[in-house]
Amino acid sequence: MSEPGPDYTADGVPTFDYVRDRIEQRAATADGADELDAATPQAHDLAQQEADRAEAARVKLEEIRRSLGG
Repeated sequence: MSEPGPDYTADGVPTFDYVRDRIEQRAATADGADELDAATPQAHDLAQQEADRAEAARVKLEEIRRSLGG
């Protein structure tokens, strides 16, 4: 049987530090991807479309509430 690496216990279980480092690395990669996506003109257009839809939904909901007497 081979010797476990420094990131694993003798039973072959990953150490807490190893798992934490992997999670932090993935979170940092995801954050970086989000920042890059947000920096593009397409992302700005998409965010504007989403805001416009949310506003239209809010207005429609208020209209429905008024029509129901609420």
